[in-house]
Amino acid sequence: MSDYPVFDALCELLTTSGARFRVLDHPAEGKSDVIAAIRGTRPEQGAKAMLCTFKDGGDATALAVIPGHLKIDFRKVADALGRRKATLAPPELAATVTRCVMGAVPPFVFDANVTLVVDPTLIERNDEIAFNAGRLDRSVVLDASDYVRIARPLLADITRPEAANAPALQANA
Repeated sequence: MSDYPVFDALCELLTTSGARFRVLDHPAEGKSDVIAAIRGTRPEQGAKAMLCTFKDGGDATALAVIPGHLKIDFRKVADALGRRKATLAPPELAATVTRCVMGAVPPFVFDANVTLVVDPTLIERNDEIAFNAGRLDRSVVLDASDYVRIARPLLADITRPEAANAPALQANA
């Protein structure tokens, strides 16, 4: 049995689903900007996946996926799912639920109890997306339309406004 069951399950899913993808071997890295440079991809192609929990009770979790250069808006995550308050899951819970170390979580769910919510800018602005594939030393570059077809995420605006736009907005206020 492999030491990386998520990587193995992901590659099997993509292969059996007829996805257009490639696997990249690289030095272990989990930071979005650094790994984009290593991969030779743009930071906005990176699919940054974060496990969220909710303050309104229960064990429900969601995997929120955003472009690597943006920041998550937890209020928007909660609103998209009809929940009260979303927060980043504690590292121990995230590791248990995703079976990955922080920085290696792919933008796919392999647990029916986890809801997948993706910011549409990730797939609208990129022909391909890139992400660590269940391990820090392997990435997948995947056709964006294949990602949506296979993962079947809920698409919702879950990012903060881009920082580049903030000064212009303030100047017009």
